[in-house]
Amino acid sequence: MAVSVRPERFTMVHFDADEIRDLVERLVADVGLPADAAVIVEVDETTPLGRSVLASVDPVVLQLESGALEDPKRPRQLDPVGAADVLGRLLLAARDRRDPAFGDPPPDEELPLPHSVAWQVYCVGRLSRLGYRTQPARRRYQFRNRHGFTDAADAVFDELWAAEGLTWADLTAASDRARAALPA
Repeated sequence: MAVSVRPERFTMVHFDADEIRDLVERLVADVGLPADAAVIVEVDETTPLGRSVLASVDPVVLQLESGALEDPKRPRQLDPVGAADVLGRLLLAARDRRDPAFGDPPPDEELPLPHSVAWQVYCVGRLSRLGYRTQPARRRYQFRNRHGFTDAADAVFDELWAAEGLTWADLTAASDRARAALPA
């Protein structure tokens, strides 16, 4: 596996490219991407914001603002636990996109927000079962904001969080089912 981190040396944040590389190598193996997958992690250290994007699946290119990897209690320091959550979610989405059995979701910029959030729940639920620390309450709140604060939305969240082997059609159907339960 070829994992590269850009920049190789950080000057504005106190990140170590080797530490990020090691984390990504472990995640790649754990999430089931092919051992020969090329992964490029591009970190924009000029902004403390937290945007994270899967920019390409072949090679896998993850583009992140440094705030996405930063420890919220220690500015400019890497948070390995939080970084694993963000990087793992993106790598699972890359694995899904590379799998023909998953289906053919539209590009990220064209995804309806509820469908995108449902996919994130599905990814982070799988990451949690791999032994990584995640924030299910945070993800549930995010899901409720897009699908409603209803028992039906909570049931769909639980279904997605615990699921394995879903397709894009399964994800969108679950998301749409939760939204259909919203009061008129």
